[in-house]
Amino acid sequence: MSTTLPKLALVTGGTRRVGAAISAHLARAGWELALHYGHNANMDAELSAVLTGCQIPHALFAADLSDSDQVQALLTAIRAHFGRLPHLIVNNASLFEDDDPTTVTPERLMHHYAVNVVAPVLLASRLAEQWHESTSACVINILDQRIAQPHGDQLSYTLSKQALGAATDTLARALAPKVRVNAVAPGLTLPTPDYSTAQFERLGTMMPLARLPSPADIADAVAYLAGAEAVTGQTIFVDGGAAMRTFDRDFVHLARDS
Repeated sequence: MSTTLPKLALVTGGTRRVGAAISAHLARAGWELALHYGHNANMDAELSAVLTGCQIPHALFAADLSDSDQVQALLTAIRAHFGRLPHLIVNNASLFEDDDPTTVTPERLMHHYAVNVVAPVLLASRLAEQWHESTSACVINILDQRIAQPHGDQLSYTLSKQALGAATDTLARALAPKVRVNAVAPGLTLPTPDYSTAQFERLGTMMPLARLPSPADIADAVAYLAGAEAVTGQTIFVDGGAAMRTFDRDFVHLARDS
């Protein structure tokens, strides 16, 4: 009698912030986890507690996503540890730096493309190349609501996310039926030290739904796409409706304290 192994997910940048929320949601649903990190192996406390409570098999994998050799070695390392490929890849890790059309440099632009486009595309392609199961594998790319109505702030980041959005559609067509490829485009979700509490609250009221998404909202969308066997080539915007409005600047510059 054959035994069906639990499903395995790779979440890049899966130990912190939104990535940790996605990982925790998958753990609660019974997914075993390959958790990628770049340079900081520290895990958010809530994710650590979930993994302990659920007793889900998991392992940490370090890789510099700007290094294509390390990216392509990632699936090999996961297969060696778990004995199988991940059924799901969540391309969550992103490089986000501040530039604009007057300050962009070739080096910064290429660095963003390496992390935010090349790495996700290579992981999806290598998964399809090695996938021989009867059911389809799944790739979910984490984008950004700004791709719908872009502005000039964080230009390298914005352009790379637009490229990953286009890659989602192209890969969905090229890798079917072996691999389903979809995306989630979050809005502003977690504040950084650049935001005051009052500013963050005011930004929420500016959204069509008068609220910002939570990490749990993003994780819910990822979980849906992970199980949606008849869905590929789709992008779900989880942004409080932000993509339906035009913002002239990045949110960090809006609704600031006077």
